[in-house]
Amino acid sequence: MRKRMVQFRKLFPLALAVLLLGGALQSVGALRNDPAPVEGKLKPTDEQIDAAEEIADKLKYHYRRLDFNDALSSKVFDQYLKDLDPNRLYLIQSDIDEFEKYRSDLDDQLRKGELEAGYTIFNRFQSRLESRLEGMLAMVDNDLDGLDFDGKDEVRVSREDAPWAKDMAALDDIWLRQFKNAVLSMRLNEAEDEDIKTRLTRRYESQLKRIRQNTPEDVFQVYMNALTQTFDPHTTYFTPHNSENFDISMSRSLEGIGAVLQYEDGYTKVVRLVPAGPAAKSGQLKPADRIVGVGQEDEEPTPVIGLRLDEVVDQIRGPKGTKVNLEIIPAGSASEHDTRVISIVRNKVVLEEQAAKKDIITIERDGEAHKLGVIEIPAFYLDFAAFHRGDPDYTSTTSDVAKLLVELRKENIDGLVIDLRNNGGGSLLEVNKLVSLFINRGPTVQVRESSGRVSVEADKFPGVLYAGPMAVMVNRYSASASEIFAGAMQDYGRALIVGDQTYGKGTVQTLLDLNHGKLKMTNAKFYRVSGSSNQNLGIVPDVDMPSLVDKKEVGESSLPNALPWDEISSAKYQRVSDMVPYLPMLRERHVERTEQDPEFVYVLSLRALLDKNRNRETLSLNMEQRTSQQHAFDAERLAIENRRRDSRGEDPLDSIKALRDLEEQRALDPESHDEAIDDDPYVRETGEILVDLMDLIRDKQVARKG
Repeated sequence: MRKRMVQFRKLFPLALAVLLLGGALQSVGALRNDPAPVEGKLKPTDEQIDAAEEIADKLKYHYRRLDFNDALSSKVFDQYLKDLDPNRLYLIQSDIDEFEKYRSDLDDQLRKGELEAGYTIFNRFQSRLESRLEGMLAMVDNDLDGLDFDGKDEVRVSREDAPWAKDMAALDDIWLRQFKNAVLSMRLNEAEDEDIKTRLTRRYESQLKRIRQNTPEDVFQVYMNALTQTFDPHTTYFTPHNSENFDISMSRSLEGIGAVLQYEDGYTKVVRLVPAGPAAKSGQLKPADRIVGVGQEDEEPTPVIGLRLDEVVDQIRGPKGTKVNLEIIPAGSASEHDTRVISIVRNKVVLEEQAAKKDIITIERDGEAHKLGVIEIPAFYLDFAAFHRGDPDYTSTTSDVAKLLVELRKENIDGLVIDLRNNGGGSLLEVNKLVSLFINRGPTVQVRESSGRVSVEADKFPGVLYAGPMAVMVNRYSASASEIFAGAMQDYGRALIVGDQTYGKGTVQTLLDLNHGKLKMTNAKFYRVSGSSNQNLGIVPDVDMPSLVDKKEVGESSLPNALPWDEISSAKYQRVSDMVPYLPMLRERHVERTEQDPEFVYVLSLRALLDKNRNRETLSLNMEQRTSQQHAFDAERLAIENRRRDSRGEDPLDSIKALRDLEEQRALDPESHDEAIDDDPYVRETGEILVDLMDLIRDKQVARKG
């Protein structure tokens, strides 16, 4: 047995720290019990034992203020099993029954730094995983011609909510179905049996090699994150090795291709793309895609399923100008074996390419031309180094937008559109300053700390740079700072919000040093000046636009244990105008136009087809039936595309292969296919909506004078 002084780091004001320190010192004399023996080869280190106790202590000050009790223990237990075996393919019911003894004990163990449960469960899981992968390699060696694809067998697309297999025989049957589905999916993609054998062998061997390299550090990270993720999805433990990869905005930023990823159910999932980054420019990688293989230059991608996120990051990183090949499961695919390989040339994201830029569109209405300025803001950027040096000419979003507004005013625009689509956020300082260009002083956002204290960020600059009619475009990838700006414009009645419901990232994190690694912990929430939270709900547009994005896969509400939406008291602010009376007519006119617009009909038709495909609960293992389903899907997909091409005066495509070839060609040279802003149906329709608003306001003013 040994004694240990609990390290206390300054998280709060000194007065509170003194009170807490008294409690911490009081516990010094307590002796730590001898830990229970861990079953299996992987065992915790002394540093991890200390870190577990420290993490549990710091989590008491998480925004959610959850108690360490049996209810929390049960949630951690379920989360840990889900993180290890999300599709219930390795552990069986007898394993779960044996582990049930830990369900109500984890809170007590973790507060004492005892890790026996976490390591014992992991060791059993690893043993089951090794055995299963060895069995699958043996199955691949057998003749694939012996597989039967003529019966009525089906395979579940997702086993997340399926019961645990009752015994090994039941699990063998599940895996046979999984194996048959893999072979069938690849055959439908015209892969030869030898290629199928090679690909599956590489996948299983890669996973087997990786798990045999597991260390106590790997176990500790997974176990601690089962604890932290129970509080909220943005509270995360980083080991000393990967804490340098920390990215405050999401999960992890990739240097080289410009994408933000997260680990989900054994896969590396794309959360969002960095504006102007190589991935965004290529057009090949999309949010909610899953990366299952990574290769360098001319190499075939090596499987990365089951690898830690930092390991996948390390493989994707590389020098500027080099190529990385990614095997991905496109978002919405019904099978994990419906993959394709894309290539992206690594590069740095240039600040200038993220800079705000302007354009002008013209909306014709009743013989009158309405000139509208459009300012696209890809990110809320700030040159922090120049800012802290006191350089008066430092680069920033607000200074760039201010210059563009002056230029647009000289061109006598009738209205303004701010485009925040795909803007994942950035500098809080910049978004507050940007709001100040459109309101004459007042609060911009409220921040509520875990203690309950609410502070208000405000526009301290008198005057308005632009006071005319205005709309703000958003989509599901508009997050954080974008939501603060859009929320302020909506609350003040300063602008119409047009587009899709935004991401819903309304929390603030802080990075805390531990004796072993770091803890990123949620400690505050953003609230609009009206008192409504940005969290989870995001910003609900005044006028909705059709979208291909599946909200069940993208957005804060899709993440487990996300903090809920709520409200606090409104800040004191003065609305500029009230848009609400105009909304019914604006929406009615918008729907009338989009129902007749081939571009929006295309989006709605394609969305319906994709939803039908990705909402399947089972897949047939009958070759004839699957082939028929695939042909039907391809035919409908091609018909939808050709209807749009016909509306554009373009020749129809004669096959699904021609469509895929065209998409690959565009991906290889995306900039050659960039459309003029006038051809962007979303910008054009936003302009129509803004002109509708201007007409309604003018009609109301005329009626008053009459």
